[in-house]
Amino acid sequence: MKRGSNEQGLGVARAHDADGAKEVGPIGENDEPDSLNAQGPRQRKPLCAAVEVTKRFGGVIAVDDVSFEVLGGETHALVGENGAGKSSLMNVLHGLYRPDQGHIEVDGRRVELRSTRDAEMLGIAMIPQELELFPDLSVAENLFVGRWRPRGRFGLYHEGSINEAAREVFASLGVSVDVRAPIRYVSFAVRQLTAIGRALLGKARVVIMDEPTAALTDREADRLFAVISRLEAEGAGIVYVSHRLKEVEQIASRVTVMRDGHRIATRRRAELSTEEMVRLMVGRPLSRLFSRHHTPSQTKVLEVEGLTRAGEFADISFSVCKGEVVGLAGLIGAGRTEVAQAIFGLRALDRGGIRVQGEIVRIGSPAEALEKGIAYVPEERRAQGLFLPLSIERNISMTVLPRISPSGLVDRVRERRMADELTRLLDIRGARTTAPVVRLSGGNQQKVVLAKALALQPQVLILDEPTRGVDIGAKAEIYRLIDELARQGKAVLLISSELEEVLAMSDRILVMCEGRLVASFDHGEVTPHKIAAAAAGLAKLSADVISAGGSP
Repeated sequence: MKRGSNEQGLGVARAHDADGAKEVGPIGENDEPDSLNAQGPRQRKPLCAAVEVTKRFGGVIAVDDVSFEVLGGETHALVGENGAGKSSLMNVLHGLYRPDQGHIEVDGRRVELRSTRDAEMLGIAMIPQELELFPDLSVAENLFVGRWRPRGRFGLYHEGSINEAAREVFASLGVSVDVRAPIRYVSFAVRQLTAIGRALLGKARVVIMDEPTAALTDREADRLFAVISRLEAEGAGIVYVSHRLKEVEQIASRVTVMRDGHRIATRRRAELSTEEMVRLMVGRPLSRLFSRHHTPSQTKVLEVEGLTRAGEFADISFSVCKGEVVGLAGLIGAGRTEVAQAIFGLRALDRGGIRVQGEIVRIGSPAEALEKGIAYVPEERRAQGLFLPLSIERNISMTVLPRISPSGLVDRVRERRMADELTRLLDIRGARTTAPVVRLSGGNQQKVVLAKALALQPQVLILDEPTRGVDIGAKAEIYRLIDELARQGKAVLLISSELEEVLAMSDRILVMCEGRLVASFDHGEVTPHKIAAAAAGLAKLSADVISAGGSP
């Protein structure tokens, strides 16, 4: 593909002059007053634009008469609650969905995108929130799927050249990755970076990033921001879809807010405070995001001592008390998820012991963990936490089938009653409990995963990135739930890459670095700098300080 040209795509995506098409902007009479173009109307021609787009799914209008444009050399943030229509609009712009009304323009010319391939031929790439990678292919092979690949003699693919090109792409992202490893065996962060690398490899002129830092640490996110700055300098346009408003403040030139399928406002980022962005997103001021009203006891519910698994983590010891929220922080790859999965029986331990309610237990499988009152909410909800084709109620009941099947047959009345109670408790919206969970937004899918865990009535709840990829309203609800569970006496282990989340919600914070527990802080003594320094291995504390933080 020749960068900057759309002529070769005309045989695939029909293009027409946009004469007579309605000007993109100004905003309609029901919208917030603003200007679509921070440089002044039409001073720069958009690289691409959605013009008065409407998209319906059955009787539901996901996107309602929305106009949106991307300029070269800018990052245009798109924010809104889950279900606001952001992803649907971006999927129209990327050719996955065809608009029911309105059209797409590229370089001022109207185009008809019949597939994502059409969009990519015209220089529009999208990095989706839910990654679509091939688990049995290597990192390098996933990088080159659908792309031109170096060939050797006789026209065969040249593996060495492919691997070398892949290393160069990751080097541009500031990371070193074993590009020969099957993608199923690498961390979620590496998978995310692989998807980002695919867009860089294709030299896209417009790059749509949907929650690109959801599984990245602050350091990895900073590397991504450096790549975004480089793309801007080269004249590319970035669409940045994110619930992390601090990131939006940091990198965006303009911000578009969507709510209930409508575009509410498009403003220069400098004109919007975080508080105003939240007000526009949820339609009301959000006076308090975090909930913290619980008081932990000194009764230890979960105790782990000397947990070790070769190559992943070593000598991990800590405890979680009744009514306590213990945060587990660290960089991606530090071993946090691996420790959680070992406690839950998903990974075998080489040595170490676990106590629940003071009793030594042997956990060799998730079923045994559940029997001991330990529930785990995984980081990857779609791949590890949900059966997407099944209904909401079937997903919720899956972990408690013995309880609702006393005669060997599922008691559908009890199943539905339990699902109804939990959907009300968690405010799961978007579909009836009999509807497939795949129809829900990301935030509501995450609530279903939480509902599955709560159905077990656990004593210990391990939450691995529980608010990854959910909107600010859903985050507030999840924080409220965590606080309420702690007030009920549950022991909560909270794994999160968001420092603000860990700081606000945790009674005690443990920090891992390179598979070892290196620091422990009480709620009142910790700062983001201390956590970041410990996670980076710059401020490893002595073993007696760690032990004072709660080793069994």
